[in-house]
Amino acid sequence: MRFAEVIGNAEVAKALVSMADSGRVAHAMLMYENEGCGALALALAYIQYLNCRNRQNGDSCGECPSCRQMSKLIHPDVHYVFPVNKGPKTSDDKPTSESYLAYWRELAVANPYFVEADLQRAIGIESKNGLIAVAEAKNIINKLSLTAVADGYKAVVFYLPEKMNQETANRLLKMVEEPPVNTLFIFITHAPEKVLQTIFSRCQSIRVLPLTKEEVEKVKSLNPFDDSEEYNSFMDLFSDLMNALVRKDLLSALECGEAVAALESREKQKAFCTFVSECLRKIFFFQQKLPQIAGVSEQEEAFYMNMAGQCGRKFCSKSVADVEKVVAMIDRNVSSKILFTDLVNRMFLNI
Repeated sequence: MRFAEVIGNAEVAKALVSMADSGRVAHAMLMYENEGCGALALALAYIQYLNCRNRQNGDSCGECPSCRQMSKLIHPDVHYVFPVNKGPKTSDDKPTSESYLAYWRELAVANPYFVEADLQRAIGIESKNGLIAVAEAKNIINKLSLTAVADGYKAVVFYLPEKMNQETANRLLKMVEEPPVNTLFIFITHAPEKVLQTIFSRCQSIRVLPLTKEEVEKVKSLNPFDDSEEYNSFMDLFSDLMNALVRKDLLSALECGEAVAALESREKQKAFCTFVSECLRKIFFFQQKLPQIAGVSEQEEAFYMNMAGQCGRKFCSKSVADVEKVVAMIDRNVSSKILFTDLVNRMFLNI
């Protein structure tokens, strides 16, 4: 991917180009963003620029062998790590990112602005929580110990390092602190506060800003998993829930909880929870007088503005935490009705 193809965050792209041109390449970077704002696109464009043999006007050429390999995510010296779990698309008993690499490439080439739910769907683990286990660290250490196949930088892109456990971080720590020459680590996170401090403290942090409404529309056109029918049904259900909560109508709110529990699969329930968390974050941005960051359509703006005015200041943060707990419990065979009844009760108290 070339910088010219990246949607939004022109200033971040400019800073990355400046770092590369000046030779001030940080060996470990942490890009933090709201989901789908382009951190992966920027990371891929940066790596491609670093390894391009014919840079032109602050961008990679897109034509040299390295650029062509990067465009298909098959560069031999660039590696990818992302949260995985056992699923029907691999026969590996202990899968790693390598087990799903073909699906990762297909998704990231089509739309590098994908969100975690898209990745889970692409690799077939919708009903499970993805993890970055210690086997990933062993694989990366082995790969980086080998001589580079091509000239330029070796790079590792870690997508969602907040899914990494302490043992994995400990295995990686020395390599991140003292990497081989011309080796780059890029960590992409949606929750920097959850990244283990041992990793976070050794990285140069870069904030990837939310996209404008126009940029969001461009990204939507790239999404191979876009389902407007599902979005509309989720939005209707979330609107009913929020309107019931602000009216203090617990009975109607509980009926919404029952509707979520009645969704046809656990993966649908988790998808709705992800949707709710994102909507709550948008309400929070409206409360902070930052509607431009929320990235909502003109048709939805009045709804979010209304909710922002009627919800308590801590409602969004408390409710997002409650939703995350429900997501963690969905796969543990807990009654869906009990889970979502409890969630609605908690949100009712939070409001």
